[in-house]
Amino acid sequence: MENSSFSWENSSAGFRTLWMTLAPVGQDVEQVGVQGLGVPLQIFFCLAMACVLLLAFLGNVVVCVMVYRRAAMRSAINILLASLAFADMMLALLNMPFALVTTVTTRWVFGAAFCRLSAMFFWLFLMEGVAVLLIISVDRFLIIVQRQDRLSPKRAKALIVVSWMLSLGLAFPLSVGYPALQVPPRAPQCVFGYTGEHGYHAYVVLIMLVFFFVPFIVMLYTFVGILSTIRRNSLQIHSSSDSICLGQAGKLGLAGLRRPFHIHIDLSFKTRAFTTILILFSVFTVCWAPFAAYSLVATFSSSFYSSRSFFEISTWLLWLCYLKSALNPLIYYWRIKKFRDACVDLMPKYCKLLPELSGHTRRRIRPSTVYACGEHRSVV
Repeated sequence: MENSSFSWENSSAGFRTLWMTLAPVGQDVEQVGVQGLGVPLQIFFCLAMACVLLLAFLGNVVVCVMVYRRAAMRSAINILLASLAFADMMLALLNMPFALVTTVTTRWVFGAAFCRLSAMFFWLFLMEGVAVLLIISVDRFLIIVQRQDRLSPKRAKALIVVSWMLSLGLAFPLSVGYPALQVPPRAPQCVFGYTGEHGYHAYVVLIMLVFFFVPFIVMLYTFVGILSTIRRNSLQIHSSSDSICLGQAGKLGLAGLRRPFHIHIDLSFKTRAFTTILILFSVFTVCWAPFAAYSLVATFSSSFYSSRSFFEISTWLLWLCYLKSALNPLIYYWRIKKFRDACVDLMPKYCKLLPELSGHTRRRIRPSTVYACGEHRSVV
C-alpha cells in the first residue's frame, strides 16, 4: 500500500460518530487527515519493531527470572532493576504488539475501550520506569556524596510498592476517559491531542512533569554532584600520594629520588556502578525527551497536531521511546559481570554464543566507604 492515506470525509458514518465522541474538546474534526507510511517505511518499521519487541520482552524476562531465582542477586539495586525490567517487559507485552499492527494498518482495530486501557498501561509502565531510575540515582547520590548507605532490600521493596501505586494513581484516569483520548488514526496508539480545554492541558502538563522533566532535573543534579565528589576525592588521593612520595624522597636522599615510592590506587571499581546508572540515564534522556516534547506540542499546537505528517512523526518518536526497553538488558549484560554470568548459566551450552566481556568482581560490604576520602587518608 504505497502512500496510503485516510480521508476523514470518506469514512463511515459510524466511525465518524465514534471519532466525534472521543475527540478532545475543541478539536476541529473536519481538518483531520492522515498520511500513512510508504511501503519502504512499512517494511522497515515491521522489521525494526519486531526486533525491539522481542528483545525488550525476552531480555527483561531474563532479568526478572535471574533476580527471582538467585538469592545472591537480591540486593537493593538488583530488586529495583528487576522492577524496571518488569515494567519494560509488560510494556512490550501489552503495548508494542498493538502499536505495531496500527503502524502498518494506519487505523486502530481493537476498540475504543481497549485504546483507553492501552494508554493507561503505556503511561503506567513509563512512569514506573522513571521512578526506579530516580530512586537509584538518589541512592547513588546518598552513598557517594552524603556517605549514607540507607537503601536496604526491604526499603527497596517498599519504595517499589509506593512507586507503582503513585504511577497507577496518575495513569488510571486515562482508562475511564478522563481526559478523553482520541482513537487513532492520528497516531499508532492513543495519544494526547490538541484541545482548548484547560483541565486537559493541566493533566498533560502534570504527566509530563512527573514522567520526564522533574525526574530529569533531579537526576541531573545528583549526577553533577556525584561527578564533582568523585573528582574531588580523586584529586585528594593523588595529592596524598605525592606527599608520601616527597616524604620518602627526603628520608632516602638521592637514592630515593632515583626510585621514588608510588601509590597506585584502582578507582575504576568505585565508579563502575555509578557509570552504569549514568548510561541508563543517558539512554532515558535520548529516548524519552523527544516523546515528552512531542506530547506537549501536540496538545497545545493545532497546526502540528493537524499536519498530514503527524502519523509518521508519532511512529518514529513512539518507537524511539520503546527502544529504551530493549536497550536496558543489553546495558546490564555489558556493564554488570554478575548479570553476564547469570545469563550464561541460564542458557543451554549449545546456545552460549554471547561474547565474554571482562569485568571487576570485587564486592563492597559498605558501598559508602569506598567513596570517602578524609584529609589525612591516602587510601579509601
